[in-house]
Amino acid sequence: MIRYQQCPSCGSEKIQKEITVKDHSVSGEEFEIWRCSNCHLFFTQHIPNESEIGKYYRSENYISHSDTRKGIVNKLYHLIREYTLGQKKNLLQKSCGLQRGSLLDIGSGTGSFLTTMQKAGWEITGIEPDKIARKNSEELHHIKPLEPAAIKDLPSSSFDAITMWHVMEHVHQLQNQFKELNRLIKPEGRVFIAVPNHTSGDADHYRDYWAAWDVPRHLYHFSPESMRFLAGKFGFTIENYKPMWFDSFYVSMLSEKYKSGKSHLLSALISGIKSNLKAMKNVEHCSSVIYILEKVR
Repeated sequence: MIRYQQCPSCGSEKIQKEITVKDHSVSGEEFEIWRCSNCHLFFTQHIPNESEIGKYYRSENYISHSDTRKGIVNKLYHLIREYTLGQKKNLLQKSCGLQRGSLLDIGSGTGSFLTTMQKAGWEITGIEPDKIARKNSEELHHIKPLEPAAIKDLPSSSFDAITMWHVMEHVHQLQNQFKELNRLIKPEGRVFIAVPNHTSGDADHYRDYWAAWDVPRHLYHFSPESMRFLAGKFGFTIENYKPMWFDSFYVSMLSEKYKSGKSHLLSALISGIKSNLKAMKNVEHCSSVIYILEKVR
């Protein structure tokens, strides 16, 4: 287990406990979430190390690895995903100014986004740490993602786009990951990082039941302020912020289930709407935010 004495983002010792959260989806264990007063990152304290955390992903309900369609929440997830895959493709092409190029998808899961981009004519490379997800990627989409250690062998400045769709919060070596992003992206390329936002309306509403805490799998809990700090520290600027409108509904449905044991779809719908209305005034309050990074020149 890893217990931080310093902030994993900035190294500051000005850290303190913020909240205690239960792992509702796998273990039932409780974990503390701490915050840094210097860079404003929230992080899960006393986390399993890289060799031990795998058991916290071993659930048939963990959709990014199993691709399960069991239950109404996961069925809705699949319906919405088909739409959002096209949105992500369009966003990537528009932001990069390219119809075709080279893509690295880190944390590629079962390969659905890579497949979308391959069909659009892009050269694709995927990295996925989970062996079950890699197996499912090959069986479902005939795509063979690389294991994480292979990232060091990829040539520098070789990708027009790098994507991390709800992945950065899972990476143990946070600073090393940002260094690799800077090394691998072309000077004119774009990096797309989508993460939950603990300053969103739905996070404020559900508090310790907020599903996007997802401890201990989510090692970090980002806000726009903490992401700006990290981007600047590793040679990036945030070119744009994009909302992920559907996430507030998906997270609210799971949060309702964690809170009461039932889905309560109407309550979740109302919570999602309220959260998105808040975010319409400022995208930095969205349940999840896509940060589009470019290199400092």
